[in-house]
Amino acid sequence: MLFDTHAHLDDGKFDEDRGAVIEKCREEGVALILNAASNFATSLKAIELAGKYNFIYASVGVHPHDTSEMDEKSCMALAELVEKNQKVRAIGEIGLDYYYDYSPRDVQKKRFMEQIDLAKQLKLPVIIHDRDAHEDTMNILKSSGVKEIGGVLHSFSGSVEMMRECLKLNMYISLSGPVTFKNSKKAVEAAKEVPLDMLLIETDSPYL
Repeated sequence: MLFDTHAHLDDGKFDEDRGAVIEKCREEGVALILNAASNFATSLKAIELAGKYNFIYASVGVHPHDTSEMDEKSCMALAELVEKNQKVRAIGEIGLDYYYDYSPRDVQKKRFMEQIDLAKQLKLPVIIHDRDAHEDTMNILKSSGVKEIGGVLHSFSGSVEMMRECLKLNMYISLSGPVTFKNSKKAVEAAKEVPLDMLLIETDSPYL
């Protein structure tokens, strides 16, 4: 059985052939898909998609790129989506992205912490996006009490040492396409060391 733990099948790039792509997944032995959200609009799309296919589940959350759009009522709105939809199984993807910095870093950190608190209230795991922000990501995960709910470091790009710290926090390690890249030394080393029962795979389709 294959489980694609992180996909974006609601993305506009699938508008022409979404149904065919999903059916092909099923034919090729993909038994479960978690369709990850990145903002309010994609949270709704993920829920809609999960409602159409029994082997697709959804997350809801706001990606660091879009955290500038959040306000003090945003987490309440996300909570309402969870309460109304049984196929929502995680909060995410949430986290920090210092590569693009589409949202100010202080805003990213504030909304990241708020969404972890929300996940703890709802007793749901978190899906973490971490790009060029390893230190701040780990500091927030450690201080937030994320261990009680756990989650996954999506498309992990950190060191073996970081991977071990994540495992202590009840976090799974997920590897995507870039683990095959020639310059992907850290992810390859992490793949060698991570316990198999804590290793997940993903496509991050259509991106990776």
